Amino acid sequence: MDPTVKMVVTKLVKILLYVVLVVGLIEILGVPMTSVAALIASGGLAVGLGFQGALANLAGGFLILIFKPFKVGDYVNAADAEGIVRDISIFYTKLLTLDNKTVLIPNGDLMSSNVTNLTAEPIRRIDLDFKITNDIDQDFVKSVLLKAAEKCESILPDPPPFARLTAVDDDTYIFTVRGWCNTETYWDSYFDLIETCSKSLADNGIDDPEERIAVRLVGEEDEKDGE
Repeated sequence: MDPTVKMVVTKLVKILLYVVLVVGLIEILGVPMTSVAALIASGGLAVGLGFQGALANLAGGFLILIFKPFKVGDYVNAADAEGIVRDISIFYTKLLTLDNKTVLIPNGDLMSSNVTNLTAEPIRRIDLDFKITNDIDQDFVKSVLLKAAEKCESILPDPPPFARLTAVDDDTYIFTVRGWCNTETYWDSYFDLIETCSKSLADNGIDDPEERIAVRLVGEEDEKDGE
């Protein structure tokens, strides 16, 4: 059992045993149990309403520590926050963001939202899109991008890299490059793949449409037609 869960369960059982002991003593003293039961029920209702949020966080903390959707050291995205899990307590989970900020997330919010564990699997896929002018041969662009992905050292050969035309936007082609890498080297592999593909495109004279400037020459006849 997780040490935190063990500690909390021990305290709860101890409190429950004290309650049972007190109720037993009251019964021995001859106090009507109906009054005691009504008092306990009303007190429990008041406590439940007053600590509704805390109880939700407590229940969420138990579920996280028992089912372990993530562990300390994992990189997760949940409840509008993203970072490395630094600590899992019974009420809050502490995340450390990439820019070195500490985020405390109530466990109740974690259990009621989608949690993405980005480091749960040993490998991850990188997806990159490149805009290319539509006056260049598609097969040529595809071969350049695929060779660039294959020669990138941090990209795994299996599953093999992928490079295809995936969309057409006005006067541009959009090519997608995908490659798999080890999870612990994801960001290094991500930047390596961008640099390698961009350099290969430039070396082969393949333009980015956003780098082009459209110029229209207006002559005298065009000016007269405009009038």
